[in-house]
Amino acid sequence: MSEMEKTKCLIIGSGPAGYTAAIYASRANLNPVLYEGLQIGGQLTTTTEVENFPGYPQGITGVQLMDDLKQQAVRFGADVRFGMITKVNFSKRPFTVTVDDNKHIQAETVIIATGATAKYLGLPGEEKFKGMGVSACATCDGFFYRKKDVAVVGGGDTACEEAVYLAGLARKVYMIVRRNVLRATTIMQQRVMNTPNIEILWEYQTVEITGNENGVTGATLVHNSGEEKTITVDGFFLAIGHQPNTEVFKPAVETDEHGYIVTHEKTTKTNIAGVFAAGDVQDPHYRQGITAAASGCMAAIDAERFLTGAEN
Repeated sequence: MSEMEKTKCLIIGSGPAGYTAAIYASRANLNPVLYEGLQIGGQLTTTTEVENFPGYPQGITGVQLMDDLKQQAVRFGADVRFGMITKVNFSKRPFTVTVDDNKHIQAETVIIATGATAKYLGLPGEEKFKGMGVSACATCDGFFYRKKDVAVVGGGDTACEEAVYLAGLARKVYMIVRRNVLRATTIMQQRVMNTPNIEILWEYQTVEITGNENGVTGATLVHNSGEEKTITVDGFFLAIGHQPNTEVFKPAVETDEHGYIVTHEKTTKTNIAGVFAAGDVQDPHYRQGITAAASGCMAAIDAERFLTGAEN
């Protein structure tokens, strides 16, 4: 049997958090190994234009932004590889991590940056028009729908927040709610009710998203009574939640009731000494490229301090 590969710092995930962690860890001479996972570049690669990432006054595509971050990490010596982490053993250090069910690596520290996946309804139009009118992030893409009509699916706090945010930009916002009540907190419900250009479509479910080569043009809805309704919209926003990509790390790493990794004391430290978490995998609140990048920086610094014993 060949000798097991060893690394000081293993980074799992390739969005803004993972790549930024790799930049910082490389510059700290940790010689990090980064596994990109299935969705190289993470969620940002599903959006077309990114206009709110500082330093790009003209905007940049999500794919280009992630490639720039990757190249920066590689320039400083990060070993970026394609592969999925399929098993972890965090019971003792060095930690043992399995890649694609066959390769094993021992790591002194691990940075988990596997992100979260937006929940979708499962309609064919969602995939077809993703980045062309279908979005799971109002703060990322709402700006493109100024003075246009949009729809938001969902009835919780996130849906209400997104609807109110979009109402400040769009001409009209339809909220598609499958029940006859909102699940959101009272204050968020009041904000929605007090916003004149939000119309709630109670007890409706979306059955089809329609569009053409330029993107989304509308949606077909069905009421619980069976009655069908068509709305004309340019943007269709999913706000039915996110699923953090944490399954492989459970139950070793502590997560909250929604599956997000719990980090401690305003750091990226998890419940396991030497294991850190950065980006959307531990952030149910902000979920922005820039906040993910910032926590990737924090994780690399936390890992470096842990390795040098300078954390106390």
